[in-house]
Amino acid sequence: MYFMFRNGWYCQFLEADLKTALPRRFTFATPEKVVELAERGRGLKDLATKQALEHGIGMGRGGIHLHLTLEQYNKLKRG
Repeated sequence: MYFMFRNGWYCQFLEADLKTALPRRFTFATPEKVVELAERGRGLKDLATKQALEHGIGMGRGGIHLHLTLEQYNKLKRG
């Protein structure tokens, strides 16, 4: 998942090749929602990953690898 601050927190999801965008996108009002999304996607596997996410939020942009279930992935793929 790639995220950046642009009139809210814009989140875009990429395929495993990190080039192909999935159709579903989100925009959140707060960075806490970005963290919640990363938690739901099982992306915060350790302290270093959480710190990297917080650093990206502080910079206004970043990315995190999510470990989605097949159901979560299919929802993002449908758009």
